[in-house]
Amino acid sequence: MGKITGFMELDRVDRRYAPAADRIRHYKEFLLPLSEESTRSQASRCMSCGIPFCHNGCPVNNQIPDWNDLVYRGDWEEASRNLHSTNNFPEFTGRICPAPCETSCTLNLDNAPVTIKTIENAIADRAWAEGWIVPEVAATRTGKTVAVIGSGPAGLACAQQLARVGHDVTVFEKNQKAGGLLRYGIPDFKLDKAHIERRVKQMEGEGVVFRYGVNVGVDVTVADVLAGFDAVVLAGGAEKPRDLPMPGRDLGGIYFAMEFLPQQNRRVGREPLRSNNPILATGKHVLVIGGGDTGSDCIGTSIRQGALSVTQLEIMPEPPEKENKLLTWPDWPLKLRTSSSQEEGANRDFGVMTRRFSGQNGTVETVDCVRVDGKFQPVEGSEFQIRADLVLLAMGFVSPLHDGMLTDLGVTLDGRGNVQADMKAYRASADKVYACGDMRRGQSLVVWAIREGRQAAHSVDKQLMGSTVLPR
Repeated sequence: MGKITGFMELDRVDRRYAPAADRIRHYKEFLLPLSEESTRSQASRCMSCGIPFCHNGCPVNNQIPDWNDLVYRGDWEEASRNLHSTNNFPEFTGRICPAPCETSCTLNLDNAPVTIKTIENAIADRAWAEGWIVPEVAATRTGKTVAVIGSGPAGLACAQQLARVGHDVTVFEKNQKAGGLLRYGIPDFKLDKAHIERRVKQMEGEGVVFRYGVNVGVDVTVADVLAGFDAVVLAGGAEKPRDLPMPGRDLGGIYFAMEFLPQQNRRVGREPLRSNNPILATGKHVLVIGGGDTGSDCIGTSIRQGALSVTQLEIMPEPPEKENKLLTWPDWPLKLRTSSSQEEGANRDFGVMTRRFSGQNGTVETVDCVRVDGKFQPVEGSEFQIRADLVLLAMGFVSPLHDGMLTDLGVTLDGRGNVQADMKAYRASADKVYACGDMRRGQSLVVWAIREGRQAAHSVDKQLMGSTVLPR
């Protein structure tokens, strides 16, 4: 613990956003980093608790008090080594993780947790700037081959860990570039894709082979993959969106969020759209159904495209502005949160159920809604209409896609349609097949995907070699 009284002497100071009027004009990142002096001061606020509850909130088990102390003392290179020992991609999580570690921080009892996420991001960016992050090539090769299917955060983490202990790793990705939802779901203004590109370059330097445009189960058979590798890791994510079947659903202008968001990311990345139907919010009244992160991403993208108005509906009741710390801490609380995209000009409404889509000439124009009570029952006399030229369904994802790879593999699925595998061995029911990330656990956070990818790599290495030095 560097500064014993730091948490008493210094107030919490965090990164700020560029003004909304400026940032909505482009798709670049808009977080304004703290200076080195401010970052070190914020790191000194860490109390180095006897029981570090921040560990309770961090899925990848970051040694947060340790690297806070190292940053405070100015040993950034050692802080980077410490951080990377538990998290393969801290520049991703330092930008897009909701920071459950800060919720669990002891100082959050006073609503002033250590700025853990900001410090993590600063360490990662400093490490790249200083050239400390280089390919970590295995000293010896094992001769074992592993196929990782999917290049989202789970697949990337798994592939990197396995390559570093000497296995020959091939990543199959159905899209033209790596990253999964990091690339095609999260807008560039939240995560610049250059951060993904340099990690991919590092992994290629470590021996990982990426095969793009290959959809296993479509472009190559499952049998061929199984025959060609000693182990196969399923890391394809949960891509089946939750639908809203109701009258008028077949009208034009109603799309899933993951039909809308990837198009804009491909425009920014100068990739072909892969569709003859461009989806744009320009000059339209946009309705986003779903109150989570994906819905927020739809809002920010719609505003940047020049929407006339953006409304977001959530069927859940409006949560309280503040949680009861004595009841919730150190767990993640249910409370009202406002994202940067929502701040940019969205109208939010809670406790609203959608009943019907209406329109003329085959295109949606209005949406019939009703308010619901705490048991999601319609409130009599509360019906109303919302004008909408573009409706984006952002109500989450229910499971992986089953057609193709999973059907051909014949793996056992759990009650929610995910690939059944436990959190110790990550073994699926098919021989030499493993599953991790959203494909195994269902829709979740990037930080959970990284954790599962790392732990699956541990299990694969142990199975192939009889023992492993990879951490769980």
